[in-house]
Amino acid sequence: MKELKGNQLFPVFLKLNQLHTVIIGAGPVGLEKLNALLAQSEQAEITVIAEEISEEVDALAERLPQIKLLKKSYMAADLEQAAIVIAATNNNVLNEEIIRDAHALKLLVNVADKPDLCDFYLGSIVKKGDLKIAISTNGKSPTIAKRLKELFNDNLPGELDITLQQMSSLRNTLQGDFSSKVKKLNEVSAVLVEPAASKTSFPKFRWLIWLTIVLSIAVLIAVFWQREPEFQAFVADINPVFYWFLAGGFIFAMVDGAIGMSYGVTSTAFSLSMGIPPASASMGVHLSEVLSNGIAGWMHYRMGNINWKLFKLLIIPGIVGAVTGAYLLSSLEHYGPYIKPFISLYTLILGGVILSKAFNISKKRVGGKIKKITLLGLFGGFIDAVGGGGWGSIVLSSLIAGGRNARFSLGTVKLTRFFIALMSSLTFITMLKSAHWEAVAGLVIGSALAAPIAAKVSNRISVKSIMVAVGIIVIAVSLRSIVMFILKVI
Repeated sequence: MKELKGNQLFPVFLKLNQLHTVIIGAGPVGLEKLNALLAQSEQAEITVIAEEISEEVDALAERLPQIKLLKKSYMAADLEQAAIVIAATNNNVLNEEIIRDAHALKLLVNVADKPDLCDFYLGSIVKKGDLKIAISTNGKSPTIAKRLKELFNDNLPGELDITLQQMSSLRNTLQGDFSSKVKKLNEVSAVLVEPAASKTSFPKFRWLIWLTIVLSIAVLIAVFWQREPEFQAFVADINPVFYWFLAGGFIFAMVDGAIGMSYGVTSTAFSLSMGIPPASASMGVHLSEVLSNGIAGWMHYRMGNINWKLFKLLIIPGIVGAVTGAYLLSSLEHYGPYIKPFISLYTLILGGVILSKAFNISKKRVGGKIKKITLLGLFGGFIDAVGGGGWGSIVLSSLIAGGRNARFSLGTVKLTRFFIALMSSLTFITMLKSAHWEAVAGLVIGSALAAPIAAKVSNRISVKSIMVAVGIIVIAVSLRSIVMFILKVI
């Protein structure tokens, strides 16, 4: 047969539950083909023919009565009731016989791992409820098709099926001729192809959010200048410690942008190791996060990564928890030397959690979406303020583990983090008598410089490698602080 140039495939979607499929072969390849069919239609009517049938195929047949097993040698008569034929044997002579018999009956046949002999391919399929996307590379590279499937699965939100059901309901209520119905559906669905910046169900209030960000940063600077002589003195005579925290703030923000968590725990562990008291360390972390998360939140908003429904569920409980935690920690400022080892123990545990997540990052989630979002926000905000970090480690990881889309969860957590950091910072400023401005300013400027860069490179860095490194560093620094405290007491 003359080889045709270009892609000559025409995609179709078959109703397998209404067709009879015959698979010849019940080994590993036959099992793979059988699973591929059942994954898309568990009611598919399938007959499997083979001299030897694997235990896995036999188990599927026991569970699904519409699967019929024939333990016998293949014969041409086996295809008489078939609509689709799949040859899954490692016998080339037998495969050619199956092709001849199928074509004699005007049947389409697929031959495993032999693209040139196939009438059709079983492509990679992305499934989101009633939405299905079939991917084919024209038989050139199943591996590329598999990678594209993973890409779509990770980036298409599960909520897309809800939108599909809503569009179906709307379609059933429309009146008029076909042309008017199509016009109306096009208007409603236009939002799906608008630029990312306009993809929001929260348009009435978005200007208020960004105005709040700008005004809040201005208020913080004004408060620093008016109330803190130490801050003015720091500006006049820069302490060398500033440069250590400038570098640290930049690195920690880049790490946080890549994995969506650990800025607080790394910054707090670093601050404690540099001799900063717990309350001042937490204040420094939250002050730096006001600017960095404001910038990061804006960048994620511009990229269309905000889930506004999730934002509204997290924001108020998160602020309440953060303010409560900041107030309690500030009230116990004079017990700083005794609180420090407990904070170090907390960061030690978080370091272990980060390290654990690094080695489980590829595992699939189990169970449904987390339901108690408000309680998660309240707990995350409180622990974050008391421990100097943990909002990302607790909230983001819980959302993703519960099945939320990773990209939208990251963007939403970043934006809510701005408001939580803002309220925590104002509470610390009001309650604390003094602050280590060299540490605060270094973290603020360093993290602000990294924020826009981190948001753009968040999907280009090896997440697992960074999480392993962060986990080890945090554990080591936390252990050092705990050991130093024990030695001092002894």
